Amino acid sequence: MKKQFILLILTAGLMAIFNSCADKSKIRTLIITGQNNHNWKASSPVLKDILDNSGLFTSEIMTTPEKGGDMSSFRPNFSKYKLVVLDYNGDSWPEKTRTDFVNWVRNGGGVVVYHASCMAFPEWKEYNEMIGLGGWGDRNEKDGPYVYYSRNELVTDTSAGPAGTHGERLEFEVRTRVKDHPVTKGLPSRWMHASDELYEKLRGPAKNMVVLATASAAPPMRGEGINRHEPMLLAITYEKGRIFSTLLGHADEGGGPAMECAGFITTLLRGAEWAATGNVTQEVPFDFPTAAGVVLRPGFKEITLEETIANLGTYDIPKSTKYFSHLQSLIRKSAGNPDKLLELEKAMTKVLTSSESTAESKKLILRELSWMGSDYCIPAVKNLLSVEELKDEATFALQRLGKSE
Repeated sequence: MKKQFILLILTAGLMAIFNSCADKSKIRTLIITGQNNHNWKASSPVLKDILDNSGLFTSEIMTTPEKGGDMSSFRPNFSKYKLVVLDYNGDSWPEKTRTDFVNWVRNGGGVVVYHASCMAFPEWKEYNEMIGLGGWGDRNEKDGPYVYYSRNELVTDTSAGPAGTHGERLEFEVRTRVKDHPVTKGLPSRWMHASDELYEKLRGPAKNMVVLATASAAPPMRGEGINRHEPMLLAITYEKGRIFSTLLGHADEGGGPAMECAGFITTLLRGAEWAATGNVTQEVPFDFPTAAGVVLRPGFKEITLEETIANLGTYDIPKSTKYFSHLQSLIRKSAGNPDKLLELEKAMTKVLTSSESTAESKKLILRELSWMGSDYCIPAVKNLLSVEELKDEATFALQRLGKSE
């Protein structure tokens, strides 16, 4: 009994060490929230889920005092983190906190400015330099120019006028403007974003800033604004620090379509990684939207192999190719890795041997196995030779695998 107790303690200790090491390999992140003209109680937990579910970040939420409260106690220890995500638009921070934040960024801290945080701190010079462009809060020409694209040219417009406006929420097309930046490398030139507020007429210092992506609220072939595309994704450097600003992602209860959009989730994660490290290791996911339409991720994370296999056997392929496209994406990514390919083959073989799988799903699996399968799947494929509806596809797969009889 005593030996078992000691073994239990040792096991618990080793697990604690393992988990500690695992956490240290992730990007430690602080999400600051607590005041906002938007629903921060809905958005901040979703931001945390998106970051943590990626496996790259480990995040915690810090909430400020309520609006009008005593802000003197708000003193984050920024040095503990590689990344700060701002979901905040409220009372000014204490002077010492502002100084600590500026020094942390100057020395290499990474920042994500999320949606309405572009409205925060209009009076704070360094903050406005960090975010590049902002809106509302009595910002106008004194704060810097409007910046937008017109006829595919970047425009710096010094005309007078207030900063910040938006119309009713709508789905809109995002255009990738810089294709060789780590955040946007590999993204399609145009992609659809789910129903969201489209911020217009932002202005600011616009120093050391790259406009990564834009969008226009103007209906096609109508209105003066058709050739004016507003910045949606920005990359800014501030001395050694990097700032990624996303104007996307208006939150409803539970997140809502703007935060469920695969385009928003992907660019947020890529922008966060770049801000924290200067690099992006993430591949563009299989479900990143194109100009053809919006792609939502209920649950805010990419589907897993287990989910795909569980659904593929009875999936209605003519209505959607989501799960099959995911499987193809996993096969492509596993090229040259025999262990990964065998894992996929075993999962695909389960679809072939399941009595619940439809004939159409088995035909799709046979087609994929015909060029990437091994001896493992051969018995299952041979069993389908006796099924009249699948005989031709099974014969073809065996021929390509060099196992025809």
